[in-house]
Formats: sequence, C-alpha cells, structure tokens
Amino acid sequence: MRRRILLPLLATSLLAACGFQLRQAPTFAFKTIYIGTAPSSALGKELKRDIAANGAVTVVETPVAAQVVLDVINEQREKIVVGLNASGQVREFELRIRLRFRLRTPDGKELIPESEVVQQQDVSYNESAALAKEAEEQLLYRSMQTDIVQQLMRRLAAVKTV
Repeated sequence: MRRRILLPLLATSLLAACGFQLRQAPTFAFKTIYIGTAPSSALGKELKRDIAANGAVTVVETPVAAQVVLDVINEQREKIVVGLNASGQVREFELRIRLRFRLRTPDGKELIPESEVVQQQDVSYNESAALAKEAEEQLLYRSMQTDIVQQLMRRLAAVKTV
C-alpha cells in the first residue's frame, strides 16, 4: 500500500529535480508585428493565427505601425519525382516546402538575417489509388506547413531585443 503512494511521489520528485517542464507558449520581445506574405498564402494565414492566439503580440496591417517586420521573401511548394519503376511510371515523390524569410525593424535593423526553413517528406505513388494519394499529399503539405510555422514561432521567440 505504501509503495503505491511512494512510487508516484518519487517519480514526480525526480522529474521536478531534473528541471522537466512542459512546453509553454513562446514569449516575444515585441508587441506588434507585420507579416509580409501573399494574401492567399495558407502558411501566412496560419502564422498570423498562431501569433494572434498567443495574445501578447498584435499582427498589424502596415509595416510602419509594427515594432518588427517579418519579410517572407519566398514561399515555395515543390513536388519532385524521385523514383520510377521499370516501365517509367512514377513510384515515389518528394514533397518539399521552402520558406525564406528575415525579421527586421521598420527602420531596417536586421534582427534575423535572411534564413530558410525547409520541410520535406517522401510519399509513394500508386496510379490505381491516385485520389487517395492526392489527399495524402495535401495532408502531408498541411503537416509540413504546421511544422514550419512552429519553427518560425520558436525563431521569433529567440529574438531577445528589438
């Protein structure tokens, strides 16, 4: 009976002693941000939504009104054939999302130099299941996009001074 009580207490005390802590929402060194993405960019919409959901930072509509400006230089989705069968039909694709960006102040001080985030995923292809593979491809793109947004959020949180 005492062991049932002591084991969980011992486990939690060991976790607390090692410095374990659940991941928390990022804190930013700025209060307003302008995000320069295309209006139709799904990645840009997700990034704006995640930053606004944090509550501490406001996404503004003009670069002049912002403390920092996130310039999205290039956002590119690629689908590359990486494998063919003996008869020349596609067997495997590589899906890739590239995002080139930089963070600066409105007066031009560079906070994060031009950087690139890349996510890639291999996906097999079967012509007899083309519709299912297309749906899988869209799900993989969405997952990679979410990963890129999370990486970008961590990089923005790493900026300590404006």
